Amino acid sequence: MSITIRNIKPEDNVELARIIRESLIEFDVPKVGTVYSDPDTDRLYQLFAEAPASCYFVAGEDGALIGGCGIYPTPGLPTGYAELVKLYLTAATRGKGIGKMLMDKCYEAAADLGYTHLYLESFPQLAKAVSMYEKAGFKPLNGALGNSGHFACTIWMVKEL
Repeated sequence: MSITIRNIKPEDNVELARIIRESLIEFDVPKVGTVYSDPDTDRLYQLFAEAPASCYFVAGEDGALIGGCGIYPTPGLPTGYAELVKLYLTAATRGKGIGKMLMDKCYEAAADLGYTHLYLESFPQLAKAVSMYEKAGFKPLNGALGNSGHFACTIWMVKEL
């Protein structure tokens, strides 16, 4: 397994949108009020290029794009907080530690960008991901922070960096 992690490029947009939407369909996550219906899902490179203090990393295996994860300054978050966003991998590559590799890269980048906390939103259907977040030190919250626009999410977590 030859995994590479790099910054997002414009040509990654179509494949990342496909991976994200297929993952949500696979786990029967709502389409409305999630990244599935978010128009920015089709323009992730531009979204992160236009947002100061943000970054998005993609993972590749033997030259094929297999997923990604990013840090985004979601409006309305407390000072020092950013959101860990759009962590998705192809079905065939989950459970191999690649998600952890992406998250570790994001933690390092978030600290370099001056963030003190990372916030995330998820769903009970993504139980393996939620378990991974818990093992990484994310703690549950009683409600959403900030204004992600993803109102269908029902799990909210935060981690101090």
